[in-house]
Parts: sequence; C-alpha cells; structure tokens
Amino acid sequence: MNFESSKTLGGIGAILLFIGAIPVLQYLWVISIVGAILVLVALQSFANIYQEKGIFSNALYGVVVVIVGGIIAAVLAFAVVLTNLKDLITQLYPGWNGDWTNLQGMTPNTSNIDPTAILPFVAGILVVLVIVWIFAIIAAFFVWRSLKQVSNRTSAGLFGTAGLILLIGAIIPIFGLILMWISALILAIAFFNLKQKEHVVETLPPAPPPTAV
Repeated sequence: MNFESSKTLGGIGAILLFIGAIPVLQYLWVISIVGAILVLVALQSFANIYQEKGIFSNALYGVVVVIVGGIIAAVLAFAVVLTNLKDLITQLYPGWNGDWTNLQGMTPNTSNIDPTAILPFVAGILVVLVIVWIFAIIAAFFVWRSLKQVSNRTSAGLFGTAGLILLIGAIIPIFGLILMWISALILAIAFFNLKQKEHVVETLPPAPPPTAV
C-alpha cells in the first residue's frame, strides 16, 4: 500500500470514528470499530514507509488495552453489578419470582428498600467505571505515542495535537469524551492534509584529480 492510499484510508477511518461517536443510531458504534481498523491499517503502512515500528506497535497496544479493559469491565459488571441489581429489584418487588418478564406488570414498593442494599450496587458501578477510566487512559497514552511518532516523521503537527487531545480527554472524566470526539476529527484532517516528505539526496562535489608527484 503506497503513501496516498494509506493517508486516504486513515482519513476515512478517522471520519468513521468521529461519526460512530455520535449517539444517534443504536448500532452506530459498529462504524467506530470499522474506523479504528482502517486507522490501524494506515498506521501499519506508515510504520513501513517511515521505517518506524513504534507507529504501529503503540497503536496496536492501545487497541489491545481497550479490548482487555472492555472484557474486564463486562465481567465485573455481570458478576458484581447485576448480582446486586437482582437483590435491589427483589426489595422493590417483594412478590417477584426471578422472572424478568414479569416485572412489567408489577408495581414497585419503595417502602421495602433498605438503604444499605443500594450501596453495593452503586459501589459496583463505580468500580466498573474506574476500571474503564484507567484502561482508557492507558490506551490513549499508547495512541498518543503512536501519533507523536507520525508527527515527528512527517512534520505534521496535527497528528501530535490529535493524540494529545485524546490523552487529555481520556484523563478528564465525562466531559473528556467531547475532547476525545474532537480528536478524531483533528486526526481525519491530519491524514487528509498529510504530504509526503521528499528525501533530498545531497550531491557531493566531484573529487579533485590526483596530484601528480
């Protein structure tokens, strides 16, 4: 894959990441996954073009961290949060037999709720959110390193800017999501405006003729 096709692929992938983060459609997150794959392929191509393995390896580490963090968060959410949620629903609906489909026809009774029963549920949610937050920061750090290397090799500062905004957005809870969303747009602009650096070969003057002895 040549330089032009790599930058086009990366730009399209970044745009898909930007669009996929808009909470409009139910399955729009699939677009984000496709966009992330396209950006990863483009970075792998740049790693080969500029002979800089870290461009791809750091981005790949970031993707792996996101996957691992998502799996851990999902397992904890299922094991901790859902378990405590069932106990809380049992107090809200004393006659509940455990069948989730029967909840639609039942009336909740808030007088039976023990305030201490809510604490494990809230604590479980907080633990899951903290884990997601930590893994997001680690993943953003690796992606920032990858984009910083692209910026250094191409002299295109927007790549470093996109990576830095992504990292800051990952560190800031909740409102940082807006910065992470903006970073995808900046990354798309960086890809499409990227110009290939021409390697100037210095021509040496011809060697003087040997002096006669």
